Amino acid sequence: MQHPDVFAPASLGPVRLRNRVVKAATFEGMTPDALVTDALVDYHVAVARGGVGMTTVAYLSVAPEGRTDRHQIYLRESALPGLRHLTDAVHEAGAAVCAQIGHAGAVANGRSNGLPALAASRMPSPLSMQMVRSATEADLMRVVRQYVDGARIAVRAGFDALELHLGHNYLLSSFLSPNLNRRRDRFGGSLENRARFPRQVVRAVRDAVGAEVAVTAKLSMRDGVRGGLELEDSIPFAQLLEADGCLDALQLSAGSSLTNPMYLFRGGVPVRELAAQMPFPLNVGVRISGSRFFRSYPFGEAYLLEPARRFRQALSMPLTYLGGVNRRETLERVMAEGFEYVAMARALLKEPDLLLRMQRGEATTGTCSHCNQCMPTIYTGTRCVELPRPAPRHEEARAS
Repeated sequence: MQHPDVFAPASLGPVRLRNRVVKAATFEGMTPDALVTDALVDYHVAVARGGVGMTTVAYLSVAPEGRTDRHQIYLRESALPGLRHLTDAVHEAGAAVCAQIGHAGAVANGRSNGLPALAASRMPSPLSMQMVRSATEADLMRVVRQYVDGARIAVRAGFDALELHLGHNYLLSSFLSPNLNRRRDRFGGSLENRARFPRQVVRAVRDAVGAEVAVTAKLSMRDGVRGGLELEDSIPFAQLLEADGCLDALQLSAGSSLTNPMYLFRGGVPVRELAAQMPFPLNVGVRISGSRFFRSYPFGEAYLLEPARRFRQALSMPLTYLGGVNRRETLERVMAEGFEYVAMARALLKEPDLLLRMQRGEATTGTCSHCNQCMPTIYTGTRCVELPRPAPRHEEARAS
């Protein structure tokens, strides 16, 4: 059977995309005042001009406490004008634009935010070196409302799609992961109970926005840590999401931002460079135990394809493949495997126009070396260190 052309127009729920390639959410580090800047707009316009069907803005928190640090945007009225400027600019460049919205949970830096982090269960934070408190039912009801309010702001800002963050041990993911959720109430124990809160959030967002925009989610297939989320639970959870009928697509990811981030990224492990850029006291912890936290995994094309196939076999809903896409033949391979969309990140950070050149027959393979030296730059503006640094622009946070 002939598979879809990755560069042909396609639909994502109510949104028409010019092709099936999505720029995956990768934190940009370009919002020092928790507001949109010209640098952030330029970042997404570059990949839009470079040919993606849709670019994803990361990471928009639904609450001040839900940020991984205080510089991240949280969805509020004062952020709306800047976000509208960003979406208008991306649309003018020919691409759709998605807002990744979420709550970082235990991955939030309570010390930086000046607010305590919360998760499914009480635990020490390796990021802020503080205790993360267990969310009460009142907290959970509040967070559901914040997701709804944040989703409505994103729609007003002109985003075409919303990506709900259900991965990487962020708040919703922490409820799914057995090693993080030790609750004894109706939100803990069985998979049905652990899935209750994430499903409530997904349903509430869909009910709030209706068919006005596409609603998708990013889900970890496995955490990559002992006792964490595995396929035996993540596939049945995805089937519950499919049965709920609230999502237009599911993007498949992996790894834990709390305990094993390199399980997603693969390739080089720049521990010293990361420690040098991190704020105190996180930099101290990374210097001491960074080699255990940042484990080494070799890079390979389509390195998450094996577990993603299991999801494809178990689900009929549209799926987005993510992980190790650097070549045109990999784009075609993903389509042949039955995935509806494919997400790229580091390859486009190195070469924002890679897709356009692939379409023109001018390139077949990206030049990203997977050194991951881009990871430490999230504190000063995410970029490929192998490229000349852009000349500084006059920056104004776009609050009005």
